[in-house]
Amino acid sequence: MAGPLEVVVSSDSGSQLWNSTVFDPHSGSSLLSYRGGNSSPRTLCVLNGEYLLSAQLGKNFINVWEIQRKDQLQQKIVCPGVITCLTASADGLLLAAGVAEAVYLWEVSTGKLLCVLSRHYQDVTCLKFTDDSSHLVSGGKDNLALVWSLCSVIQLDLNHTPEPRHILSRHSLPITDLHCGLMGAQARVATASLDQTVKLWEVSSGEMLLSVLFDVEIMSVTLDPCEYFLFCGGSDGNIFQVSLCNQSLSRDKSFQTDAEGNQVFKGHRNLVSCLSVSMDGTLLVSGSHDESVRLWDVQSKQSLRCLTHKGPVTNAVIMVAPANMFLPDSRPAVPLPRFSRHLHTSEGEGSESGEVCVRLGLYTQEEEESYLQKADRLKSLMNAVTDKSVFGDGENTKVRVAELEEEVQTLKKVNKDLYEFSSQLLTKPT
Repeated sequence: MAGPLEVVVSSDSGSQLWNSTVFDPHSGSSLLSYRGGNSSPRTLCVLNGEYLLSAQLGKNFINVWEIQRKDQLQQKIVCPGVITCLTASADGLLLAAGVAEAVYLWEVSTGKLLCVLSRHYQDVTCLKFTDDSSHLVSGGKDNLALVWSLCSVIQLDLNHTPEPRHILSRHSLPITDLHCGLMGAQARVATASLDQTVKLWEVSSGEMLLSVLFDVEIMSVTLDPCEYFLFCGGSDGNIFQVSLCNQSLSRDKSFQTDAEGNQVFKGHRNLVSCLSVSMDGTLLVSGSHDESVRLWDVQSKQSLRCLTHKGPVTNAVIMVAPANMFLPDSRPAVPLPRFSRHLHTSEGEGSESGEVCVRLGLYTQEEEESYLQKADRLKSLMNAVTDKSVFGDGENTKVRVAELEEEVQTLKKVNKDLYEFSSQLLTKPT
């Protein structure tokens, strides 16, 4: 039987046997469970569709599982301190963790620590990348949300002190959660705070677009994919739905239920710690300290299913099921390296102190030399050797020329075969 298109992944702080569990959102049945420890809040994430990561509750290491090997920890990433939040970029190239008041940023392909962002004055509480991995947004107990442009913070010059692109400073109490919408650098970011407000910001300008005041502290926030609604989890167990499509021109307003989309989901008996919306915007997933995860129908505001846990829920997210999750014989394309704990020293052999290797993506790397380019280079070398042989460089040079000619012909044949194979693929009827 084929696996579900979307799955709910959740964790709690009380389970002794399982760290995280995967549920079918339509049937509520448990599909997979990952062994080992307990996950801290806001640290459960999937890396490149091949690894499941979560920070150990109250400890200084990150648990890593291969997505299809639920019973065995693949490795543990040791960090300089207790991890308060964790996130991976959508392209799988970067991993960011909050440790005390600093943000640690690693390059996944090499495990090297690219930079340490120390601009918060108190503990970092939440981290999110934009969907194009161009920006990182961090929120902290210092009431600040910082927008970091990754192209400016990742520098080869280690003496350069990274600075945030924007400082979002309208909150008056610690930030509890944040959510990045779609559209990359043009995205909107929602921040929730203990000051009983949720604010909506524009990443490109840093401007505040909307501020909504509630009667309770807001512990979690998310947007639906179309950004029609803002969902806010309160400390009283209620979930507030705020319509972003009304005609009000005021940037500051108080929440009131009405017929235009501002509604309340009622069912949890304790604070709502996490929220997530399905990719079609019809299902809302919520985790609470009442030891349950609920699935809601967004249109009717009815609770469709309640998934009981062994302790307060720390993470709950609905996501597209990774391709390898239900294939036990599959393996990750690239194994994870050892992750460095130090910025200025490299743990690998033959590396110089302070060396940082940056691979921002395939589109920024130097292109590999094609077969035709190799053939042209060999032909140029062959001509140079031939010219030298004219002036009497002996029999060895002629032998070398013959070898180069043979290699050129081989490369041309390989290139021709690749061209024909590609042509067949492109012209094959669908």
